[in-house]
Amino acid sequence: MKRIIILGDGMADHAVDRIGGQTPLQCADTPYMDMLARKGRTGRLITVPEGFPPGSEVANTAIMGYDLYQVYEGRGPLEAASIGYEMSPDDMAIRCNIICLSDGKIKNHHGGHLSTADARQLIEYLDKHLGNDRVRLITGIQYRHLLVIKGGNKHIVCSPPHDHPDEPWRPLLVKAGEDTDGEKEGRMTPQETADLLNDLILRSQALLSEHPINQARRAAGLDEANSIWPWSPGYRPSMKTLGEQYPEIRSGSVISAVDLIKGIGHYAGLKIIEVEGATGLYDTNYEGKAAAAIEALRHDDFVFLHLEASDEAGHDGNLDLKIRTIEYLDHRIVEPIYNEVKNWDEPVCIAILPDHPTPVEIRTHINEPVPFLIWHPGITADEVQTYDEISCVRGSYGLLRLEEFMQTLMRTTIPSKQ
Repeated sequence: MKRIIILGDGMADHAVDRIGGQTPLQCADTPYMDMLARKGRTGRLITVPEGFPPGSEVANTAIMGYDLYQVYEGRGPLEAASIGYEMSPDDMAIRCNIICLSDGKIKNHHGGHLSTADARQLIEYLDKHLGNDRVRLITGIQYRHLLVIKGGNKHIVCSPPHDHPDEPWRPLLVKAGEDTDGEKEGRMTPQETADLLNDLILRSQALLSEHPINQARRAAGLDEANSIWPWSPGYRPSMKTLGEQYPEIRSGSVISAVDLIKGIGHYAGLKIIEVEGATGLYDTNYEGKAAAAIEALRHDDFVFLHLEASDEAGHDGNLDLKIRTIEYLDHRIVEPIYNEVKNWDEPVCIAILPDHPTPVEIRTHINEPVPFLIWHPGITADEVQTYDEISCVRGSYGLLRLEEFMQTLMRTTIPSKQ
């Protein structure tokens, strides 16, 4: 049996008074996810282990079946892998957003939804002025980029910018943590690393303010992409491939517009499939992603299909857009995939879930269980009739934790005919 995970990043939410106390998932028109919940089995999943931040890098790694206590190294190394940067043992890689600051506060974490084309110019400009033998800035996608510090120390305290909208930015600058690894020759101290990163932040603001792209954005009344913001550092991780962990997966693929998801896929031994027009926003190429997933399933045992748009809408506090992105996922992803694979000779198991909630009224990730469904031909259905945060509490899988989801998915089999 083949298996596909369709992940709606940040899709889960809380009850919202403006829509009659429903969650966006309850309010959205999702006939195909509801149908699969009705025909399949459901439950809830804890995706973030105790002591970890509720970020996508943590939750998606857990959903793929990895023990975070063994493999977690932050977003930076994952994004390095996704863009083809091979880390050396003395590298520290750290995610580097280009954000918008206004009136002394973080206005948004995405630089006014900066395009990749504009971001490439800004990152190359910053690397020319800030880069040296120790510091390198590398272009990623849209506002998500990479900063590599030779000899940097990962034991620092960083503030993810999406967790602090409308908050003063200066108290959120990088701070030194406790170096639990002990001193290593050639590696900076946590304080030296924090000081270097904060200096880069401040210098980037002066440089970006003068750049023609921001001058044009300012003249047009658009949010400026006027500061870098590094966070989630780490060294090169050591991960087994999914095939080494699960013999059911002889080959697999990952489809996403987000670098960190591609990075997880790289270390998991999955092929990274690029889809033209994939943006990570509501305007992503849904049809192209669905077609790519279907084609991958013809050849692979496992596909991980990731959609970012609901998370971005949650961060922006845009309720209407979040509902629309959930409906897009149902109509433009789940519907064509289900209708294509439902009668294949080799059955396909479909699993659907978010990685974490991103409530529109909080605008940040939170650590709460997420609803999931699993369907394949011949599965014994439970009593749940709709797919949402409330209904799935009654699901027959109950409350799973972390790697248990992937273990459950791999154990799912077609009942033998009598």
